Amino acid sequence: MYRYLLIFRFVLLNAACFGVLGAAWLQGWLDDMLVSSARLMCLGIFATFLLGFATCALKIVRTSLDLNHVREGRPVPGSRAAGHLDRLRGADAGDRRVAAELLRFRMASYISIVGHMANALVFLGLIGTVIGFIVALSGVEPEVTGNFRQVAPMVSGLIEGMGIALYTTLVGAVLHVWLIVNHRMLATGTLHLYNAVIEHGERRAVSV
Repeated sequence: MYRYLLIFRFVLLNAACFGVLGAAWLQGWLDDMLVSSARLMCLGIFATFLLGFATCALKIVRTSLDLNHVREGRPVPGSRAAGHLDRLRGADAGDRRVAAELLRFRMASYISIVGHMANALVFLGLIGTVIGFIVALSGVEPEVTGNFRQVAPMVSGLIEGMGIALYTTLVGAVLHVWLIVNHRMLATGTLHLYNAVIEHGERRAVSV
């Protein structure tokens, strides 16, 4: 289990999150959202989340496997760790320092896509908020506020627009937090991998 601790934490966290989501579904708390005008926008935000989640899951698995192999002293050929160690052959201390900085930059770039997708969820929620306010205010006509028959449809449009704004904001914010927690977990695992690769490279350089 300790060799795959990163994967274990990832599975445990997301099993709990999907469990909460399933409980909310069974309780009917999501029914109003799925039958409202915000349904398509909320589904679009959720689809973006699933894409980011799948990307993060693949990177979590790869990082965990690379970490195990480096700690065992046998990095997989073609991996980031193996490529870094190959570049250290015959390198002096200055070259190793430069190579370590390049490796850190590559690893940061490798996981940045997940963070960008998590941030995109917030922006999608905000776009939904703006659209909701536009829908809510588009039907407001101050000159007909004295006519009861014309006020009722106006209030209905106002409620519909506010529903779009609130639902999309809520979905975007919740899914952002969910994905960003996974991103932090991936970043922590990547940092451990980076440290393991650097330590392995320094040990090999000293032994030579």
